[in-house]
Amino acid sequence: MNPVDAAASTPPSPPAPTPTVTVIVIGYDDAAHVTDAVRSALAQGPAVREVIAVDDCSTDDSGALLDGLAAREPRLTVVHRETNSGGCGTPRNDGIARASSSYLMFLDSDDVLPPGAVAALLDAAERHGAQVTAGLCVRRELPSGREVPWQPELYAEEHVLATPEKRPRLVQDTLCVNKLYRSDFLREHAIRFPDGRFVYEDFVFGARVLAAAPRMVLIPHRVYVWHVRRAAGKLSLSLDRASIANWQARLDAHRQSVAILLDASRKRLARAARSTFLDHSLRMYARELDLRGSAYRAEWWTRTRAYLETFDTADFDAAPAPGRLVGRLVLASPEPRDLPRLKEIAARPARLLPPYARAPDGTPVWSPGLPQLTLEHVLHRPMHLLPVAVDGELRPGVRSTRLTLRLHELYGRVADAGPREAEVELVDRRRGAVVQRRTAPFSECGPDEGADDRTWVASTTLDLSALGRPGTCDIRLRLTFADGTHRDTTPHAARGPGLLRRVAVPSRRHGVLLAQPYATHAGALALRTATGLRGVLSVARRRAARLLTPGPSPSSSSPSGD
Repeated sequence: MNPVDAAASTPPSPPAPTPTVTVIVIGYDDAAHVTDAVRSALAQGPAVREVIAVDDCSTDDSGALLDGLAAREPRLTVVHRETNSGGCGTPRNDGIARASSSYLMFLDSDDVLPPGAVAALLDAAERHGAQVTAGLCVRRELPSGREVPWQPELYAEEHVLATPEKRPRLVQDTLCVNKLYRSDFLREHAIRFPDGRFVYEDFVFGARVLAAAPRMVLIPHRVYVWHVRRAAGKLSLSLDRASIANWQARLDAHRQSVAILLDASRKRLARAARSTFLDHSLRMYARELDLRGSAYRAEWWTRTRAYLETFDTADFDAAPAPGRLVGRLVLASPEPRDLPRLKEIAARPARLLPPYARAPDGTPVWSPGLPQLTLEHVLHRPMHLLPVAVDGELRPGVRSTRLTLRLHELYGRVADAGPREAEVELVDRRRGAVVQRRTAPFSECGPDEGADDRTWVASTTLDLSALGRPGTCDIRLRLTFADGTHRDTTPHAARGPGLLRRVAVPSRRHGVLLAQPYATHAGALALRTATGLRGVLSVARRRAARLLTPGPSPSSSSPSGD
């Protein structure tokens, strides 16, 4: 037969199947939100072949609502668990077992997928033959609507990685929900979540994924909206940090994750995971210690020391300086100490408050009581990373509101740079918008030149009467120096007579404004406002209720979001 005829008689190959996606939605007693989550998955278009909603034996109307939606939507399958699993891992594993698409991803019942998320992930996965494709997640604070990107540096532009070890920072993104996984990749490597009540199941699942060395693509698209409802009657498992059990769960998950990476000989990723623990988890919990009782603090300190003793010197050296210092302080003292100062160095940005001690040989040290905890790194850190301390005093008044800033010397580094001025921004926390800007020059106010307790003062006025809406404003500073360097930071909330108290001031827009300077959880100076007579009366009623109920003072706590 003529080769041309033979070719002509050969039937054409069937077209390759179109890749599809399964979205696995899990929920428990979340009737208020679960159908919104499912609809956001169905709205992704035909690329979503199926949505599997796993109801973890809810006691509310979640199951019935899902069944009603499934009766009208053939792509939706509802799985009703007969017993509650106690966590998120088991229902996700149930979904993996039932998924029939070439790709899958996860969605929690109180979150949503933004439009185009699946299409963007699937397109990148197919173009690059990726086994895992990840995109940007945003944390949306509710009810304010304020959005904060999660690990935005990882997703600034598209990157193709032959193996995760090409980018060890991937361990910082512990979420499973902003990623698209090849189903056959998960099955080939038997990658599943821990079952049962395992609070930080994402940590372990993510470590198992990275240990299997998938080909990955990172894309700059928004692919997941994580709703943070701190005022909810029941906090999510990971947000409920008031119990020592939560910290122990995080320690257990992190320890297991590191062991998984080491067992797979992913030493760079394991070291990066320990560095991330020091810079993220340790700092976050350390700055909340003064909100807890003495029994919690003692137990937290003991358990943390025991875990940090498993780290080696290289693990500490790989971590950014503030987390490294917090970890070494915990190891240096057998019991909790210096908590107000610890909270400030654990803040973002970090602030190292005075006094500034030295060893007999002149080496900077944490304190005379802990001379072994040296601070030599501050002598060499670039100014934009130096944890300089600025005390802030905000005094609202009838005629004007004065902000006074006091910049402290830090082992000679501040004087050498030459403080020039402070650029001040008042930022609406809800919108992230700058509502006022000011610039104030620094002037030195003693003591003698060369002393470690020298200070520089800058002062300016803010126009609170022009503020447009009630809420919370943060104060951001850019300190500029004569040598051309700068440091972005926030002021530490100074305390003293007449400070951090509510004051009623005139307002051009609202008649009267109630202004309350306060210290955030991390110790920074911020401002709450209530506008109009109704707002003032509302705040006054809440203040009266707090006076009748034992609890923390308003100046020692802050709204959610710190």
